[in-house]
Amino acid sequence: MVGLGRIGLLVAQRLAAFGMKIVAYDPYVSVGRAAQLGVRLVDLDELLRISDVITIHLPKTPETIGLIGRDELERVRPGVIIINDARGGLVDEEALADAVRDGRVGGAGIDVFVTEPTTSSPLFELDNVVVTPHLGASTAEAQEKAGVAVARSVRLALRGEFVPDAVNVQAGGVVAEDVRPGLPLAEKLGQLFTGLAGGLAAAITVEVRGEIVAHDVSVLQLAALKGVFTDVIEEPVTYVNAPLLAKDRGVDVALETFEESPDYRNLVTVRGVLVDGTPVSVSGTLTGPRQVEKVTAIDDFEVDIRPQAHLAFFRYEDRPGVVGAVGALLGEAQINIAGAQVSRRKAGGEALMSLSLDDTVPVDVLTEIAKIIGASAARSVSLHSQ
Repeated sequence: MVGLGRIGLLVAQRLAAFGMKIVAYDPYVSVGRAAQLGVRLVDLDELLRISDVITIHLPKTPETIGLIGRDELERVRPGVIIINDARGGLVDEEALADAVRDGRVGGAGIDVFVTEPTTSSPLFELDNVVVTPHLGASTAEAQEKAGVAVARSVRLALRGEFVPDAVNVQAGGVVAEDVRPGLPLAEKLGQLFTGLAGGLAAAITVEVRGEIVAHDVSVLQLAALKGVFTDVIEEPVTYVNAPLLAKDRGVDVALETFEESPDYRNLVTVRGVLVDGTPVSVSGTLTGPRQVEKVTAIDDFEVDIRPQAHLAFFRYEDRPGVVGAVGALLGEAQINIAGAQVSRRKAGGEALMSLSLDDTVPVDVLTEIAKIIGASAARSVSLHSQ
């Protein structure tokens, strides 16, 4: 494969899904990025020497014109198949025709030519060369799909969701199917992080663990940042402006990835340090065939709750009667408890009560509950999209 641009990435993902061994030549792609796609980077000479099929995915620039010429075709593996549907002139048509006649090239697929439309080419007379006019984007079907794609992207942008083909998104490009379901979860973890922190952190790290890191997961960092700023910025927060909002407010942001994930297949954690040095972290995962969202940890407390619309959290010294007191006070305020969980390190030690509620807890009710149970921290968090 020559070139790992957007189309090249799509092709690489499809081929990797079939278990094919893929090598690529692209001096502008890092080894790490290629490895995430299951691609081994090599120089052009090695690619020519070892490839059974060579596909071209490059723009037409002064440095790419004639990239596969007579000299390169002398060095290919005998019987190689060459496919160029990128741009005419990247492969020398005369040299390719000669290489096919000589048997050095076993066959070719071409739908781009130096002159388009073309009515004469030495490739036309060869039985083991498939040529088609460069009309892929000009058919009625393609034009309809392009219109639908544009409408879909506009709708995503207006809703503040990730637009994979936006040119000014830092993690723009193809989002792997395994990554996409994690975007809403990462955004909710970001909102929950800010709600628990009670404001912006001085530094934020998005940590991703598990099988998912075989793909490019930088978009999960954008989703988490979008969530972090959703409730603290008046203007709409998007995948485009979230990194700029962090930079303008002096928030250091980092992404860390680890293949190891001892407890879950995949795990996303948003953690940070407040201005006073207090650490805050929240973790979550997707479970089961339906990819159900679940919060798995808050700071160093293990939890098992759904990131629903209305949540409340209380930290206090573990003792009998606290759960009943909280329930009674919420009942007096006509706030129904949908789910409750108490996490603790040891009996009588510090505990964390996590509540899923049907409504938001007003500030005065939250303050009253914290006072009655002697909570060291009390937070009400509402998760929503801007």
